[in-house]
Amino acid sequence: MLSVVTEDGATETGSLLDDIVSEGARRMLAAALEAEVDQYIAELAGERDEQGRRLVVRNGRHRVRQVTTAAGAVEVSAPRVNDKRVDERTGDRMRFSSKILAPWCRKSPKATEVLPLLYLHGLSGGDFVPALEQFLGSAAGLSGPTVNRLTKQWTDDHAAFQARDLSGSDYVYVWADGVHPKVRLGQAHSCVLVLMGVRADGRKELIALAEGLRESTESWADLLRDCRRRGMRDPELVIGDGAMGLWKALREVFPAARHQRCWVHKARNVTNCLPKSAQPGATRAMQEIYNAEDRAHAEKAIEAFARTYGAKWPKAVAKITEDHEKLLAFYDFPAEHWIHLRTTNPIESTFSTVKLRTKVTRGAGSPAAALAMVFKLVESAQTRWRAITGARSVALVRAGARFESGILVERPEPAAAT
Repeated sequence: MLSVVTEDGATETGSLLDDIVSEGARRMLAAALEAEVDQYIAELAGERDEQGRRLVVRNGRHRVRQVTTAAGAVEVSAPRVNDKRVDERTGDRMRFSSKILAPWCRKSPKATEVLPLLYLHGLSGGDFVPALEQFLGSAAGLSGPTVNRLTKQWTDDHAAFQARDLSGSDYVYVWADGVHPKVRLGQAHSCVLVLMGVRADGRKELIALAEGLRESTESWADLLRDCRRRGMRDPELVIGDGAMGLWKALREVFPAARHQRCWVHKARNVTNCLPKSAQPGATRAMQEIYNAEDRAHAEKAIEAFARTYGAKWPKAVAKITEDHEKLLAFYDFPAEHWIHLRTTNPIESTFSTVKLRTKVTRGAGSPAAALAMVFKLVESAQTRWRAITGARSVALVRAGARFESGILVERPEPAAAT
């Protein structure tokens, strides 16, 4: 559509320069989406049904929607993909999901993400408005007092989140980790204790986020006791690193939960006990353990690891053999869940995504405010979390189904009618 240019260089919709930038952004985004779909379909061109017809083809376009960018609002009509493939493990239809423009996306980046991030960078309230202009293309009408009210509201939001009733939220799997974003907390050695869970429908959800000491049993016990007091049930499996405080607290507060040690943390601990020349081989040997097709093959891979490295580096081998059961616990659950249960990656990837490793200056304010900003960043990231693979099997796990080599071998008895 052409715009009529007035004498002052403006158009009916704004300045000529704004129109040019907006149109350029629209065309670039459209081209990127087209290229993404072309690549996806080309990679799966060999997937065909019994009649030789392609299983992955284009299927028109989605409805036009507006996406707010730094170049202003642009209209997008993303190409649609018809993917007829079926996941053999879960029986679910495969779906194309754009990494460039997710179905939920309406604004990029979100002000709800940018403001906390600016806060953690150490900007004071008065610095937000000019900084927002760099991020969003405008200050979005936010004044200093408005920003101050927002930051106060976020502190209240975090407090309400930490006090909410958990009796209606059944977390079957739980990831637990103590992370160290460089924000000003109450003590020199404090970290942010994070609990993330998987509900019975397979959706991931933030459970709790509080300040504490990673290795402290009391810090973890306080957080876990608070969750139990608010109605949280024992999870079926808790995944965490080697912090002894967590496991001691779990045995006290949620004794029915099984323990799974994070393989990423364990691999780091093992390689730290080895010379650099032996580390690549040891890393591959550990991958043979946690990528094994079942528990029996994993146990044989542990035996092979011990034979190869035990004579020269017994401390490295002991780190695996002494935690044998806790490292292989995930094999007793559905195979499609294994990739999610081997590590605490859901927590680590979230904190990497929200870019919290930043130098904090005096503008970061109180520890409570800094913790609230971390909460708001994670809360915003949570809107992009996907359900785990094989979501329908999570309810079976909670109901008491038994799995061997990742395969269902015993369904739970149906509840008796009352």
